[in-house]
Amino acid sequence: MNPTLFSEVQRLFERTYASVGINLEECLIDRSRCAHLTRLAGASACELNDLARTFLRTADDRLYVGIYYSSWLIEQLERHDPRTGLSDANIRSLIMFVEEINHALHAALQFKAGLRQIAAEDFARNLELQGLVDTYLVLLLFVAFFRRTQRISRADRRWLRFHLFECQTPDAYKDENLRARYLETGELAASYTHFLDTLNGARRLEEIRNFHSLSYEQKKRHILALMNPPQER
Repeated sequence: MNPTLFSEVQRLFERTYASVGINLEECLIDRSRCAHLTRLAGASACELNDLARTFLRTADDRLYVGIYYSSWLIEQLERHDPRTGLSDANIRSLIMFVEEINHALHAALQFKAGLRQIAAEDFARNLELQGLVDTYLVLLLFVAFFRRTQRISRADRRWLRFHLFECQTPDAYKDENLRARYLETGELAASYTHFLDTLNGARRLEEIRNFHSLSYEQKKRHILALMNPPQER
């Protein structure tokens, strides 16, 4: 059986960080289940993207994950399979697809590490920031695969950044907390990925593994320090 795009992305993240021990594809839910969980999540959840969502809850010291993709998004990825090339026709769909897998995987890894406050704002911001960073790196791999020299041009990076960071519209959220969450994590991820672009492959892998182990506040301080290095006297 040929591996699915979902399983390939999950394996990529697990090779980078650690195995979650489960097939996250089994956590996929349908539209009716998504609607039910959205109602349970509260008013602010209704503002989240209705094309792709990840739901998390805990019970009996276990983490339960639900990943939803709309039929429209899946149809776009099937019609324009990213494994045959990236274009304006599939880049946004791939971003949403990868981000939800990443959210589920890192939530599971954090839960296994003993971080159980999944309703905390820092937990949500940590997942969002990590998701943007990891999705950018996955997009780079897709682009490089289809380049004969496997070299990524400045134009490639600008195109990826446009779709991943500049197309985001945090101001569109009515909920003040969501607006602040997506604005802050988007700015931090954009800055941090500029730094990652300066590193070679081995150094970048070491850096993102260390970054992954940090709390949200530690990640934030790390990025701000990179943006504002101490001045030599």
